[in-house]
Amino acid sequence: MKWHDKSLVYTLIMFAILNIVYYFIFKSFIPCLIHKMTGLYCPGCGISRMLISIFHFEFYQAYRYNPWLFILLILFILYQILKLITSKLSTKELKLNNYLYIGILIFTLAFGILRNLPYFSYLIPTVVK
Repeated sequence: MKWHDKSLVYTLIMFAILNIVYYFIFKSFIPCLIHKMTGLYCPGCGISRMLISIFHFEFYQAYRYNPWLFILLILFILYQILKLITSKLSTKELKLNNYLYIGILIFTLAFGILRNLPYFSYLIPTVVK
């Protein structure tokens, strides 16, 4: 794993730990500053609640908090597993195309815009219970 892959993983792990510690101390999640200041949902709104739901094995609830990042997390895990398998079976390293990263960025921005439109209100963080 290259240094930039490791730094992304470490950043995500530290973010998850920070959210969990904040939750146990204050009994609430770290608020989204964009939502707090503008009333709009950013593409990352609901990620803290999504991670807590995943840790509680409530996968549908995690999906309802942030569908795009939940799907992206699953794809990232599958990619890492595939990368591990291919590195054991061959000498070629599995690499992603730069166009894929651009596509993910475009979909993330589109998700952030769509979840604020009334017709797509089902994309906002929702409690299912």
